[in-house]
Amino acid sequence: MASKLPTVAIIGQANVGKSSLFNRLVRSQQAIVAREAGTTRDNVLGRVEYNYHNFWLVDTAGLKDPNDEFEASIQEQITEAADAADVILVVVDSSQYASDQDKLVAKKALRSKKPVLLVTNKADLKESLPNDEFKRLGIKSIIRASAEHNQGILDILDEIVTLIPAQFEETPDDILRVSLIGRPNVGKSNLFNTLAGKQQALVANIAGTTRDVNRISIRYGARDIELLDTAGMRKPGKQEVGIEKFSVLRTLQAIEESDVCFLLMDVNELNTQLDQRLAGIIDEAGKGMVIVVSKWDSVEDKDAYTRDALAPTIARNFKFTPWAPLIFTSSVTGQNVTKLFDLALDIDARRKQECKTRKLNDLLQNAVQKHPPAGLKNTHPKLRYMVQTDTSPPWFVIYGSNLKFIHWSYKRYLERLVREEFNFAGTPIKFSFRDEKQIKANKELIAQGKEPVTKKSKEEKKEKHAKDLQDLKDRKEPTL
Repeated sequence: MASKLPTVAIIGQANVGKSSLFNRLVRSQQAIVAREAGTTRDNVLGRVEYNYHNFWLVDTAGLKDPNDEFEASIQEQITEAADAADVILVVVDSSQYASDQDKLVAKKALRSKKPVLLVTNKADLKESLPNDEFKRLGIKSIIRASAEHNQGILDILDEIVTLIPAQFEETPDDILRVSLIGRPNVGKSNLFNTLAGKQQALVANIAGTTRDVNRISIRYGARDIELLDTAGMRKPGKQEVGIEKFSVLRTLQAIEESDVCFLLMDVNELNTQLDQRLAGIIDEAGKGMVIVVSKWDSVEDKDAYTRDALAPTIARNFKFTPWAPLIFTSSVTGQNVTKLFDLALDIDARRKQECKTRKLNDLLQNAVQKHPPAGLKNTHPKLRYMVQTDTSPPWFVIYGSNLKFIHWSYKRYLERLVREEFNFAGTPIKFSFRDEKQIKANKELIAQGKEPVTKKSKEEKKEKHAKDLQDLKDRKEPTL
């Protein structure tokens, strides 16, 4: 079963430290942090992995005057946060007494019936008030924290993971989940209605009519299929504050939950950067994908060669996902609509296929003989054997030595050979490289009772170093 990651939303007034808290929780500088109130005008999304749990974290824009045309109203912000999230973090400034706005935020969050945690930030300041001062907000779980000095962050994470399921707590089923992804007004809802066979979604010419994820279960042949229709994703600069930001979140959630994604593009507006970005997100998530050119009926003076003229241009713009099939459809005439179901079923079958280890190793040895991987003067990568470790998406692990010197172009070469030998059309395939020398060294360290050296721990050290430098910079030059 494709997983749907839980969502945790951070809400609160402006300048209480939501962005700093977000950065600490996702361990990166994704949000703009400044001392000016209301710096974060967009919701920022990050993925958090902690203690065998994964979840989306959403940093909402600061709650300001609802009459400000650049800000969503408090009511809309909180309502949407509560609707989209599984857990809500209400953040307050612990050096300030709870205001009427804080009370409104807490009241709305509690009305959602979702788990709510109160984070009293800036607890390192001398002016910080005791927790008893914030009990009047009615939120039982109160956690003292200082995002700036990394205090209480683990306490927040520990509390969150008690409220969401662990990533392995999934009940497998045989439902094929297919989502319609794309920019606003490219015809997702029309196609959704045509596929569903009835008027399930609200269809309008106004871009962004669909805010939530519409879903319907249908039976096609011998298979149960769940269709998900998402709101469109705009360019970051064109996204409205508040409601539409949560539509973006739901789109990403739908991709995560799906097995196959139909990436829709309007035939009258092809190959935008956002379409490419969406394809990259689907690829990174390891989901099957079909590039669907919609509104084919609207093309005037088309002939038998029009499609053949367009296809190479589209292929060039999506050359990073050459495995994705391309299809031209029309919801008005019904052209190629039912073919989409057949494509989705075929892709799902390919995602689940298992390759025999013997065939994989014959392929690997032939590849190395024809084109050995380049390395340094006296250090050449040696690829010994390859195994498939997972499906949906297909995942291959290559064992050998000095594998860190393998160039990205050689990995692409291996992927092309695997695709030529096995039909993985419509799905990304993933590769991991395991260095036998490093595995042996780690076993020796474990035997000595020491912590093994891993790629992740090195990255964490680099990350910590970068954060320390950033902290020093922030102290010298306050961001305005």
